Amino acid sequence: MARYLFPWGLFRKPLYIQARFSYLRMKYLFFSWLAVFVGSWIVYVEYSSYTELCRGHDCKNSICDKYRKGIIDGSACSSLCEKDTLYLGKCFTAKPNSQVYSGSWGDLEGVIKCQMEEAPHYDLGSEMEPRKEAAAFNKPTKGTSVEKFREMILNHLKAKVGDQANLADLATQVLSITDANKDGHISLPEARSTWALLQLNEFLLALVLQDREHTPKLLGFCGDLYVMEKVPYSPLYGISLPWIIEVWIPAGLRRSMDQWFTPSWPHKAKISIGLLELVEDVFHGTFGSFLMCDVSATSFGYNDRHDLKVMDARYIVPEAVFQEGIRQQRCDVDEDCLYGADCLTSCDLTKHRCTPEVTRPNLAKACEALKDYILRGAPSDVREELEKQLYACIALKGSAEQMEIEHSLILNNLKTLLWKKISHTKDS
Repeated sequence: MARYLFPWGLFRKPLYIQARFSYLRMKYLFFSWLAVFVGSWIVYVEYSSYTELCRGHDCKNSICDKYRKGIIDGSACSSLCEKDTLYLGKCFTAKPNSQVYSGSWGDLEGVIKCQMEEAPHYDLGSEMEPRKEAAAFNKPTKGTSVEKFREMILNHLKAKVGDQANLADLATQVLSITDANKDGHISLPEARSTWALLQLNEFLLALVLQDREHTPKLLGFCGDLYVMEKVPYSPLYGISLPWIIEVWIPAGLRRSMDQWFTPSWPHKAKISIGLLELVEDVFHGTFGSFLMCDVSATSFGYNDRHDLKVMDARYIVPEAVFQEGIRQQRCDVDEDCLYGADCLTSCDLTKHRCTPEVTRPNLAKACEALKDYILRGAPSDVREELEKQLYACIALKGSAEQMEIEHSLILNNLKTLLWKKISHTKDS
């Protein structure tokens, strides 16, 4: 009788509750496995991308193998290959054929750059640098005298920047760098390393602007691997977000977010002046004109004194080289005549070839990159005039030579406006 005192059926879960719990467990298991699958896929993609892009170990092995065989030499070779005092740190590589790593060299912090593969001659989809000879380190040949090597350098520089009056001075600077151990003699391995480096736009620009503050200093080299001074703050502005978040953010909000973590306005004004001065330096500079074909925030940074520094000069190319290369490009529309992100010419439909003159000067591209950056937080007494000058600058068309007076006027007006506002402060 006791077993009938309690209605055991009341303690038994109804069937629909059991079914609901089963459904919830299945749902939980499904989403758990889905999360594991998606997470594993993301890790695999990121790892595959990293291993494909970041090949610093292969680069070091290739360079050191050539050094040990006596093919190349340079100021960084012994530290990299024998003493192990030059370390490759974090990978920042964006393209497999141009390896970029943070690095430390004794007490120095730097950026290590190494060339991994040949780049097609004048291929507008890659760097406008003929590197077929450089990768083999077969020039100059054995028996080449220093005078003959100097003549090779002069001819190469003339082909790159045009027939400038003071190319002999630049050639002398190149020879000084070539003597890496400073023993007063240039060895064949040293000469081969320098010749390989001369094929690179970034190295050439560092030479041309070495007396200016806008390019990081060259700390050393070994073959076509070279070490540049580290730039503490980069990119110029912008924040990096995971791609899975990036796709959900509207473009307008994304542009606003890029300006969240920037210096105070006086510091931004000084950095902006630095970019304007760089434009001035590469336009009809001491050693010819250069075109800035990627004027984006990622190409620039700044130091503790808020001096602008070029982070990536691969797309700052000699105008003569650009014009020679772009003429060979077949086209059907103007968009076929684009090099980098910003150097666009027009398509001659009668010949289906690109014309050599860019549609926008360097200054217009620089002003466009600076617009949101410098207007955000601008003092009210200069904002209206600053905005007016920036839009006039962005509207510039044609090459700088075609509108040299207007180009110079706008450039000077912008620099004067910014300097006047910060010249009485410690930020200047």
